[in-house]
Amino acid sequence: MKRPAHATPGIPWQRGVAWLLFLGPFFFLSYGFANSMAARWQVGTAVVYDWERHIPFLPWTILPYWSIDLFYGLSFLLCRNAQQVDRHALRLLTAQLVSVACFLLFPLHFSFERPATDGLFGHLFDALAGFDKPYNQAPSLHIGLLVILWVRFAGASRGWLRLGVDAWAALIAVSVLTTYQHHFIDIPTGALVGLLCLWLWPEAGPTPFAHAHFSRSPARRRLAGLYLLAALTAGGLGLYLGRAGLGPIWLGIALALVALNYAFLGPAGFQKQDGRHSLGAALLLTPYTLAAWLNSRLWTRGHPDPDPIVDGVWLGRLPDAASMEAGGFKALLDLTAELPVPRGNWRYAGLPWLDLVPPDTAQLEQAAARIDALRQHGPLLVCCALGYSRSACAVAAWLIGSGRAASVDEALALLQRARPQVVLGPAHREALARLSPPPETVGGA
Repeated sequence: MKRPAHATPGIPWQRGVAWLLFLGPFFFLSYGFANSMAARWQVGTAVVYDWERHIPFLPWTILPYWSIDLFYGLSFLLCRNAQQVDRHALRLLTAQLVSVACFLLFPLHFSFERPATDGLFGHLFDALAGFDKPYNQAPSLHIGLLVILWVRFAGASRGWLRLGVDAWAALIAVSVLTTYQHHFIDIPTGALVGLLCLWLWPEAGPTPFAHAHFSRSPARRRLAGLYLLAALTAGGLGLYLGRAGLGPIWLGIALALVALNYAFLGPAGFQKQDGRHSLGAALLLTPYTLAAWLNSRLWTRGHPDPDPIVDGVWLGRLPDAASMEAGGFKALLDLTAELPVPRGNWRYAGLPWLDLVPPDTAQLEQAAARIDALRQHGPLLVCCALGYSRSACAVAAWLIGSGRAASVDEALALLQRARPQVVLGPAHREALARLSPPPETVGGA
């Protein structure tokens, strides 16, 4: 019988079962192999904070600890199409591969002695000890999988159910400490692996490396090198500080990802859609994002307000919701890749451009077309981090393409009269000069 045209596809459970039949045995084989190798090497190294000795042993938390196995299997029932199933499975598989590789390369040992436990809880601990030795520590595979599973369950729940999912996920996270399975260092490293998997395998759209190529742009390659140097410096400082170096290491990871975006991935590596970054990208990049936002505010502290250019088009820095409402803007064109934008009752369009990288002619033409379309809805704010370069170049392209400016110099003069801080370098001017002039002058129409 042919499915009605309006019918929605059913849950692809067969595909999920097929993945589980592979992932289940692979989990126990690879995890067990890493454990047995560490035992053979008689690993005794542990990374422990002094305060961890005050963490109580709570036998009952073995229940939430074990419950992750149930969530692992049920998670595939929450996938609504084949791509979701595959991306979810690839996240879980990648977390397993990365974690096991770390277990083998940097083996660690859990150093606390677990108290004897009887009854139901004791049986559960005995079952756990049957295959899980005091090795396989950092990154915690339990935490890495939990991040992936929590995203799946949280996305499918609302209201009180969502609160219940969040609370149980938090309990599972705490249980890795209160069951004396992991030291604290294993938690942030495990979360990092989980977030990396979310970033590598986004819910929809292409993967970050789908269209990756080494950039030929001198500006991009130079900036990639600088970010990589900064990443190595921050990461090296974190390693030097040891247990106190989690912050610098996080910053180093964020900067390394930015370097990767400039060298290979382009704006797509920031995974910004509808003004927001994906969860994986947002959390991985948090130190960099905070620094970029503070930098934008420091540079524009003397000129925080946008400036009117012509015919309802304004130019300014990345706004907050209050400034959008106060300015009466009905539309927003966002040229940033690295920063999120506020949501509100206005039309939004995003064209993620890399900071400090001159756009090409195709990007300028696309931006000009978006400006022309968005301004029909009312006052339009064209923004980037500062409102001095990327957004200014986009508005200049619109001025030239619409005939409101007869040349690059005229467009730049118009912009600088309204906003003197606008800076367009030779590369920006060259890209603007390659724009095709309009067939006839539109003027202020």
